[in-house]
Amino acid sequence: MTISISLTVSVPLHGNYDHIHLPPVPLPLLSGPSPPSSVSWSRRWTIVRSTSGFSGMDNNASSSLFPLHRCKTLHLVRHAQGIHNVEGEKDYKAYLSPELFDAHLTHLGWDQVDNLRKHVHACGLAKKIDLVITSPLLRTMQTAAGVFGGDSYADGLSAPPLMVANAGNSGRPAISSLNCPPFIAVEYCREHLGVHPCDKRRSISEYHHLFPAVDFSLIEDNEDIFWKADIREANEEVAARGMKFINWLWTRKEKEIAIVTHSGFLFHTLNMFGNDCHPVIKKEISKHFANCELRSMVLFDRSMLGQDSSSSNYPGRIPRGVDLPSDVAHEKHPEKGGMN
Repeated sequence: MTISISLTVSVPLHGNYDHIHLPPVPLPLLSGPSPPSSVSWSRRWTIVRSTSGFSGMDNNASSSLFPLHRCKTLHLVRHAQGIHNVEGEKDYKAYLSPELFDAHLTHLGWDQVDNLRKHVHACGLAKKIDLVITSPLLRTMQTAAGVFGGDSYADGLSAPPLMVANAGNSGRPAISSLNCPPFIAVEYCREHLGVHPCDKRRSISEYHHLFPAVDFSLIEDNEDIFWKADIREANEEVAARGMKFINWLWTRKEKEIAIVTHSGFLFHTLNMFGNDCHPVIKKEISKHFANCELRSMVLFDRSMLGQDSSSSNYPGRIPRGVDLPSDVAHEKHPEKGGMN
């Protein structure tokens, strides 16, 4: 049985930000200072999860059927353990340390990456993914490359490496961009903006050197213009940015997308979903992610934002022939009574 989780929300936001508009055809870039001073919207997206029936919900409401070509499968991943996770656990004030700027993965974090990589290959997921979207921070791109990238890179290959050797002082060998999906960096799915140096990104020119095969073309500014030293993005503003990201996904043709991002971004974005379903399903969707946790969900568009046609539907009647259904025939010829 499936539960359809629809979103209709109104979110008041506060802060020194310009207005963000959620357009009918979403824009692929953060085009100005991030979330607004106030915004409200009604969007019709659905996340589909498998579950058993439960009391208290009408049977008709607990099952949903959606056209496949109006769905996307999202494989959501929080980055592996970073140095900021370790230091912040010891002392929350450590998040203010400039030494944690654009935090990289720990040795344990890389072990987590290796184990998730084994899982996505063992379960067959690695061969299904059409696109990998990553937040443009060091720890997310390290995680994305390590989990979904190719094998070890060898000099002389025609394609550039996905990640160079020792990227971010990782001590790891270079990773190939062959035999893996394309990778694209998107500002929308960054962690909370501002105040914490670990959430401030490097220049895109630096990242180009570290991750040569990652596509940074959707990021307009070389320097990080969104991170402010004295303004921390509010939870509601992260959620608004997250919904704009979901909106943008419908501009992509890919059907199975891996998204490597951050705990706060995932929690506040996904918490917008599931308010009309069983609490267990709500928790499955929006509970905090562990480091390097992967959670797969199906996103359905009720609003016709996506324009893709089906690749598997077949029109029938080839060759053409008489095919009047019996129930329609009965309506056209009521004098025939119950004849089929």
